[in-house]
Amino acid sequence: MTWLAEHAMLSHGWRRVVLLVMVGALAGLSVPPLFVVPALFVSFPVWVWCLDGAERQRGWRGLFGPAFTIGFAFGWGYFTVAFHWLGAAFLVDGGIMIALMPFAILALAAMIAFFWGLGSALAHLLWSHGAWRIVTLASFVTIAEWARGHVLTGFPFDLLGYALTPTDEMMQITSVVGIYGLTLIAALLAMTPALIWPADGRTLSRRLLPFFVAIGVLAAQLGYGYNRLLETVPAERTDIAMRLVQPLVYEHADWGNADPVALIDRLLMISDMRMDPTDQGLADITHLVWPESSLPFFLSSYPDALARIARLLPEQTTLLAGIPRQQFEPGAAGASGPPFNALLAIDTNGEIIASYDKSHLVPFGEFLPFSGFFSRLGIKQFVPGAEGWAHGDGRRRLMSLPGTPAFLALICYEILFSGDLGDVAGAQFLFNITNDAWFDGSIGPAQHAHHARVRAVEEGMSLIRAANTGLTFATDPLGRITAQVAPLQMAALDVQPHERLQGTVFGQVRYWPLLIALCAGVLISVLVSRRERPKRH
Repeated sequence: MTWLAEHAMLSHGWRRVVLLVMVGALAGLSVPPLFVVPALFVSFPVWVWCLDGAERQRGWRGLFGPAFTIGFAFGWGYFTVAFHWLGAAFLVDGGIMIALMPFAILALAAMIAFFWGLGSALAHLLWSHGAWRIVTLASFVTIAEWARGHVLTGFPFDLLGYALTPTDEMMQITSVVGIYGLTLIAALLAMTPALIWPADGRTLSRRLLPFFVAIGVLAAQLGYGYNRLLETVPAERTDIAMRLVQPLVYEHADWGNADPVALIDRLLMISDMRMDPTDQGLADITHLVWPESSLPFFLSSYPDALARIARLLPEQTTLLAGIPRQQFEPGAAGASGPPFNALLAIDTNGEIIASYDKSHLVPFGEFLPFSGFFSRLGIKQFVPGAEGWAHGDGRRRLMSLPGTPAFLALICYEILFSGDLGDVAGAQFLFNITNDAWFDGSIGPAQHAHHARVRAVEEGMSLIRAANTGLTFATDPLGRITAQVAPLQMAALDVQPHERLQGTVFGQVRYWPLLIALCAGVLISVLVSRRERPKRH
């Protein structure tokens, strides 16, 4: 390791870039569901050592110079591995899209890596040569992760903290610090081996102390989670019983191939199927759930759909379904704008009694940012329709239907936004419908599902999740899966949400402690950097 540390510090130019892309790719193996956590402790020290040997420049080159390139190259490798599964969506259209796939993944990884490059550059401006330098870099990496989760609508997939949530026990710490707080912890712990090598005349015990502290922190995280799971006994609700349908609808990719009659037939058949001899079908179900894109057409194109749904539903049952909704202005002859990706609540009379329109859309997936520019390059959003989806009103996520405990409606990747889910104080559980069929055969669906489970732990609320092709499951407020359907299985699942917990630490304080910690980290970095500055001249 001494050789690696010295090689990293002395490397420069393209050799340093190649080294960092490689170790960044190694770090990317830590993302869910791979969870190769030791890769972090091998790769992140190389980032530190490269900054130790980075050239200092003045002016704008001080920000977009070698230090920026170091962080950018590391991030490019990391995000290429972490987001490689997005390429599966290009296989849906085939043809030229397959040829474009590797370039698109590399370009996306580069855009996201910009945040890590900027964080690396800012950290190097306050660089020191002692143990505090890992606090400096960890603080700015966390700030960079926060920025990429919020800037330009945000893209918080695979935040660094998820690497430390491979088990139910280790997930529990997010109920205290949230996933961004765990990101700071993960960055700090992963960088501690950089304090072991090179020796620089220090005793072995002094060099190993920070690493042993890191191991102790991981053990404490595991112990806290074990005790929380042991001491917390969530109770199932008795006022709601839900049937989740996993229908395997693939016509979402091309609405022209959708057969409304056949799709309704399939959904009705699965919805009313008997799981065992004692199963009463929908007789004892209060809420039937069809996932996002379960009906890839407008209800106006098949007017009999609502009537057929009404004939299926018992008097006490409400259908919650992911169905596109057109927007109309009063007196308008036709649709007045792009459609909504919506969740509709339909009662036993076949009437739509409530709806929520997805407000946090996926760039390039559901709408095309800078559409004039990208459309000239032949780039389009994945979902059908030239105009993409319209943005809904996020304030309507809290749904309170008659006879139903209030819940937060979250469509697809809206579940990813830690601390920004909506009116969590008024909700009793989290409700997520999604369609990950674009990414079947990749790690994407499992990764998305894991992120959703962490939201349940953070908020102390059970999660009900219905997915088109998987993963469909329910969790308790501790994020433990209580029932699930196997991926790519056409089936239904009967579940009951749990009572929400009294309140998590994270739910009460949010990210204020993290903000204080980051401010303290930056302030300490400034002070230590200034103290060392006279020694450099």
